Amino acid sequence: MKLTSKTLDIANRGVLLNRADARNTGVVDGDRLRVMNHANGRAVSAHVDLTDVIIEPGTIGLYAPIHCSLEVKDGDEVEIWEAPKPASLELIKKKMNKRKLSRDEVRTIVNDIVADNLSLPELSAYVTANYINGMDMDEVEHLTVAMVETGSKITFSTRPIVDKHSIGGVPGNKISLLIVPIIAASGLKIPKTSSRAITGAAGTADLMEVLAPVEFPAEEVQTMTEKVGGVIVWGGSTNIAPADDQIIVVEYPFKIDARGQMLASVMAKKFAVGANLVVIDIPVGRTTKIHDVAEGRKLAREFIELGERLKMRVECAITFGDAPVGHTIGPALEVKEALAVLEGSTEPQSLIQKSLSLAGIAFEMAGKAQQGQGYALAEEILTSGKALAKFKQIIEVQGGDPSVTAATIPLGAHTHVVNAPQSGYVVELNNPSLVSLARLAGAPQDHGAGLELHAKPGERVGKGQPIFTIYADRAWRLKLAIEEGRRLMPVVVEGMLLDRVPSEHYLG
Repeated sequence: MKLTSKTLDIANRGVLLNRADARNTGVVDGDRLRVMNHANGRAVSAHVDLTDVIIEPGTIGLYAPIHCSLEVKDGDEVEIWEAPKPASLELIKKKMNKRKLSRDEVRTIVNDIVADNLSLPELSAYVTANYINGMDMDEVEHLTVAMVETGSKITFSTRPIVDKHSIGGVPGNKISLLIVPIIAASGLKIPKTSSRAITGAAGTADLMEVLAPVEFPAEEVQTMTEKVGGVIVWGGSTNIAPADDQIIVVEYPFKIDARGQMLASVMAKKFAVGANLVVIDIPVGRTTKIHDVAEGRKLAREFIELGERLKMRVECAITFGDAPVGHTIGPALEVKEALAVLEGSTEPQSLIQKSLSLAGIAFEMAGKAQQGQGYALAEEILTSGKALAKFKQIIEVQGGDPSVTAATIPLGAHTHVVNAPQSGYVVELNNPSLVSLARLAGAPQDHGAGLELHAKPGERVGKGQPIFTIYADRAWRLKLAIEEGRRLMPVVVEGMLLDRVPSEHYLG
């Protein structure tokens, strides 16, 4: 069938067809069409959406990616016919039936993901099958390699190349802002590709964006790393492991992170940037992804085994995850706190100790320090000012202002202080509730939004004493956060006497 083309500014690899034309072609909503521009011989496959009114009979709406691939103009004639389903669908069904996938089968699925040959429901089926049925280590390795092979890669002429990653789950985990410049200042290379927040209040890329641009292609990441020793960039702009970004989109609504896919996601991005020494931070706590140390050790062994298969050396740090790292949650607040430490502040100790511990592990792995001496080397680089000087170089090479200081970081203009309802001790910080408040206040989109904690678990507070402050760039956002804060009560203050049993005195 021949139809007149019309461009639709929708960023999907699909077409919009009138139902009458769909009946004549023999396709239904969700099927695929082959679309050809005979003028230049270009042809592409596309998912089909149907409409009764937006597109009239005789016209086909081409979504932006299809329009670009075909190089057609509005009004040009194209020809359509029903397209076969991709081979991946049978392979996904195989995984749904709890059967193991081979290297070639996993590669076929990943190729179709990157080429946008799978619809959202089809990709969801693959993610769900992996989540429910799991993957053995062979399948994890196959997925890791396939994600690397279908994206951009960086190859450095010298080694070692160091990288670190946190599996997430702890708010305020701003340690990369210290670790990257500490490691780079030692002479090692660390091309840190980072994520933006999905469910949290600030990803590492969101933090760095307060100071400098973070979107660069892989070639520029390599050039900048060669020049100053390290970068902190958004991985989504590098075309490194692009299949992973599409999988994350599917996982997000369900807040799932299938074990095998998490392993492949982390290691694919490290492998693709040429890292051969990797430190993995595994926070453990009641509200983190990993709830106890035993489970953390099991995950660590899986990371190490996958690293061995990829000829990468991996060490893991199992860290405390029941409270935020430092006292701040939200992009500008976290950057301000990290910069203050680089400038010489000796608080907060949770941020400093965690950062130095992980940097120290990297130094020992790289042979920069003897076993047990890595922490001291990291501390010397931090306290001497070398890490601050290196961080300013990283900011500058990424296009930011190297003269920035902690004092010049702007925070949200609208604030509200939450005071302790009674005297006592902070006995609990509810991490998910703190993140919810920071997001309601506007984080991570509003860089100045977030929370500053004035007391952490175990600290005594008096009635009316500040326990945390909410920051927002916009007044209406602050109002939302205050209202939700009254419901969530994310900071619990109790006296040491919780109850008395029996509650009454009996005489007799």
